[in-house]
Amino acid sequence: MGIVAHVDAGKTSLTERLLFAAGVVDRVGRVDDGNTRTDSMDLERKRGITIRSAVVAFRLGELPMNLIDTPGHSDFIAEVERALSVLDGAVLVISAVEGVQPQTRLLMRTLDRLRIPTLLFVNKTDRVGARYDDLLADIRRLLTPAAVPMQTVPELGTRAATVVPLPTQRSELGEILAERNDEFLEQYLEGTADQVAELANQVASAAAHPVYFGSAMTGVGIDELIDGIRTWLPRATGSPNDDLSARVFKVERVAAGQKLASARIVSGSLTARTPVAVHPVDGPEYRTRPSGIELYADGARTPVDRVEAGQIVALRGLKDIRIGDQLGVRTTYTQRLFAPPTLETVVSARDRVRLFQALTQLAEQDPLIRIRKAEEITVSLYGEVQKEVIASLLESEYGVDVTFSETTPIHVERLNGTGEAIREITEGPWAAGVGFRVSPVAEGIEYELEVELGGLPRAFHTAIEETVRQTLHQGLYGWEIPNIRVDLIHTAYWSPVTVAADFRRLVPVVLMQAIAAAGTTVLEPLNHFELDVPPDTVARMMAHVAEHRGVVSLVDRTHLEGTIPAATTHAFEAQLPHLGRGEALLATSFDSYSPVPGAPPIRHRTDGNPLNEKQYLLHLNQSL
Repeated sequence: MGIVAHVDAGKTSLTERLLFAAGVVDRVGRVDDGNTRTDSMDLERKRGITIRSAVVAFRLGELPMNLIDTPGHSDFIAEVERALSVLDGAVLVISAVEGVQPQTRLLMRTLDRLRIPTLLFVNKTDRVGARYDDLLADIRRLLTPAAVPMQTVPELGTRAATVVPLPTQRSELGEILAERNDEFLEQYLEGTADQVAELANQVASAAAHPVYFGSAMTGVGIDELIDGIRTWLPRATGSPNDDLSARVFKVERVAAGQKLASARIVSGSLTARTPVAVHPVDGPEYRTRPSGIELYADGARTPVDRVEAGQIVALRGLKDIRIGDQLGVRTTYTQRLFAPPTLETVVSARDRVRLFQALTQLAEQDPLIRIRKAEEITVSLYGEVQKEVIASLLESEYGVDVTFSETTPIHVERLNGTGEAIREITEGPWAAGVGFRVSPVAEGIEYELEVELGGLPRAFHTAIEETVRQTLHQGLYGWEIPNIRVDLIHTAYWSPVTVAADFRRLVPVVLMQAIAAAGTTVLEPLNHFELDVPPDTVARMMAHVAEHRGVVSLVDRTHLEGTIPAATTHAFEAQLPHLGRGEALLATSFDSYSPVPGAPPIRHRTDGNPLNEKQYLLHLNQSL
């Protein structure tokens, strides 16, 4: 089960309450005091926010539970995505005071798209300003029309706030359920409907969402929420008798730099020191064996020899493992729930070698922290808060003091048309031949063969495909080409002279010639924005949007929506407190890419520029 929410809604406090109720901790930790179980990083304790997902396992009566506490800040949405990929159910926490916030809406849309059964928990009912009726109306309007309140809240907004259960056999509930099931509607009209059973069915299919109320700080409503979790959220259904299927959702480094990979065992069983197939996010399958397995149980990790379906484990000894890799049988699931980072910044330190090594290890724990080493070292970001986190981690864990440049947008390149190139080299240090045809596609990288698979040793085919994917990270202007089809239309080799390295050197030259024949356009990222402003500032705000190259697509009284370039979003946001008298609320998320106006920006290359063969050969010689 995952606990998700907008930042400061009370996720970690709720986690502490559940751990206390299960007997895992003997006192409830407080975020403000920096003594919560799941926030273990120094920066998490100082800032009072969750940065990395944390796993804790315990039992609620007879129900074994693996609980994942996720970050709430939008800069760490990648951590949330990885947790969502392994959930059976979720609790979405909403503040009774602040209500439905931008991140809340994004999370609910994603939970709904993945059909993850979800309970809503309205926290902070004891706070001044807490709401009930109009908050329920907002939940139904902005999150889900099938929100089913399970309680009323006497003394709302005071320290004396309590919760009183509502009967399940009531007309409001029956009408909500009947709107989503015609068969149940007939039974309801006849007076023979079992509303409890139907609610369980609709929650399991993510069609209805019970709403519980309470306070994680005082403990009010927690027992009722626990009953709701046990009653409505479905158990894991994988069988230990099936083939092994497991998914890695977290990688961290522990003592002596050893990797520790957290994985959900979806089905089957896994034994320590037994060979297992690994299916990387990208790249060929390989086999390895975990040297040790630790089971999350009773609030801690315990070494075991065997684990099975439904459990979350930490695996040691998998030196090449990465987040998103699958073990055992490969299954299909949504790879991308949220957009990748659209910003980057240059990182500087006195010791560039130590900086690059440290950043490389950080990227293993968060694959969306992409690192580029050209004339300068850059990292990708979701937002400004991530800078502070990266700087803190580099200083505390690696002893590297860094500075950052101004954040800039990450552009991409789009193919303009179709291009081909074929080349064979039989003289000099190489002996190989390849040919490619490239064409644009709507999404993703497609790699296809128009040559006989058996006409070339498999190791050579592997070298060609891996190099193609690596080469596409830098197009004609140095930016990635994310949407492209590459057809391998020609191969040649000379035995026993040709080796795989010959293809790895030749592929970038030929592929870039094909891309040059097609041409590319540089695109910039656009953000979708939602902006709530004071009534008398609407006209001023619309002008402000236009000044930053934004376009307003919707105006609903004091609510504006539209798109704005990522390049101008930060400057746009910086002036909002003044223009909106401190009352403007802005939420942004990635929307799409659009051609850059004017001259296309050029990014420093790291590959020696395969289109300039003299420069490229010099780069290869220096890399040896």
